[in-house]
Order: sequence, then structure tokens, then C-alpha cells
Amino acid sequence: MNSSSPDHDPVPNGSLPASSADLAQRTSASRSIARIVEPRTLPVRALEDRRLIHQDGSGREQADAFREIRTRLLSLGGVSNFVTLVAPISHGSGGSFVARNLAAAFAFDEAKTALLLDCDARHPSQHTALGVDPVNGGMIDYLEHPSLGVEKILYHTGIPRLRLMPVGRQREMSAEYFSSFRMRAVLDSLRSRYSDRYLFLDGPAVNNSPDSRILSDLVDFVVLVVGYGRDTPQAIAKAIANFDPAKLAGVVFNHAP
Repeated sequence: MNSSSPDHDPVPNGSLPASSADLAQRTSASRSIARIVEPRTLPVRALEDRRLIHQDGSGREQADAFREIRTRLLSLGGVSNFVTLVAPISHGSGGSFVARNLAAAFAFDEAKTALLLDCDARHPSQHTALGVDPVNGGMIDYLEHPSLGVEKILYHTGIPRLRLMPVGRQREMSAEYFSSFRMRAVLDSLRSRYSDRYLFLDGPAVNNSPDSRILSDLVDFVVLVVGYGRDTPQAIAKAIANFDPAKLAGVVFNHAP
């Protein structure tokens, strides 16, 4: 898998004196991570069956590719956590594959947690890929009925420090949910509650729906996924034009479906 990124001014990596607020934030983050208990950590074989990266020797090359994307995003985001939209150019380009493995790469870092939100209302796949039974519903169910409670729709994945929020019951018209004030409030709440939490939105194909463009208004960064040998240069250029250049973190050329 190859990746490319537009020019951005990286955040300096020099050491700065830590303020009392910084120290308090880091302490709070450490405590939130320490409270996380994963009831069923998946073995390497199960991770491979679900096409998830792992840190075993046999999967190191693919894991390193996602770590490189993680490093680029962190250089853009600086010291604050952020929300990233992962959107494929076309359906079947492997956007969901990239989204969950990028989230897993962040979860590899023991000082960070990751939350993957399935925002592809027409083709939800993350709960199946991760072997999660969304018995309590998902995001759209919560947006319709806030009394459901967010904590009930955050599911364990078998990967330490990685949670999933599935999309919930399928809807044909999802744009109205994603453009709602409540959706923005949910994302702000999920990010601000824990300073170590990084959010990843698995968005629908850019060329089939306006949903990814709508979702991009709610995020800090956008990563576009190109199906290698599938999406034409013209389709890529057209997709890129949908997004704010300041938010476009890069394009990932993906070989996996």
C-alpha cells in the first residue's frame, strides 16, 4: 500500500515546558486508559481472519504501512487528539479496510485509544468485519433516541484500546443525520471526554453519496482511499475537489478490497 500527502507545515517536535494544565491532561488520559479492560483479546490467527493488522512478525510490513499514516496524521494534528474521516473514491475500493486498520494502528500505542465509527449507512460493514453483535443498536439509533445512551453503543472489538460504534439500523437517507447539530455534538463529546481518544469515521464512497462531503465538515482531517487500478485519475481529481484542501491529509492507494 502506498500513500501520498499534500504539503503541510508540520507541528514542531521540540521539547516545551509542560504546564500544569498539560500535566493534568496527561494524567487524566493515563487514568482513562488504565480503566479500559478488553474482555476478549483476539489472537493473531483471528486478527488475520478479520484482515486486521497485528504486531506479529508475519504482519509487520502491512502494520508498518499503517503506522506511517499514523505518524503523518500525528505530525499534522500536533498535541491534540483529532477526528479523521476515511472515505473511498468508489464503493469497493477498501475504505472500510483502511479505516479499521488505521484505527487499530493508533490503538497499538499504549498511550492512545481509538474509536471507529461506521458512517456508511448504505453499506455498513465494520460490525461484521470485527465480529461485533450490535445488540444495543448504533449511531443513527442514538441520534434518533438520545436516551439510549452513548456508552451502550460503544462495543469491544477484541483489540485493546479500540472501540467500535456501528452505524445502527440502515437508512436510505442518512445525510439528514450527519448534518444535524446532534451529530456534531456527539463527535465533540466523544473527542473531548478523553484527551487520548482519536476518532475515525468510516465514510461512504465519495462518488455515490454526498454523505462524505457532509461528514468532512465535522472532522479535522480527511484521508481518501483509492482502489489501486480501480479509480481513474479523473475520478480521483473529482473526489479531491469535494473537500477543503486544508483538511485533506492525503490519499492512500489500497490494493485490498
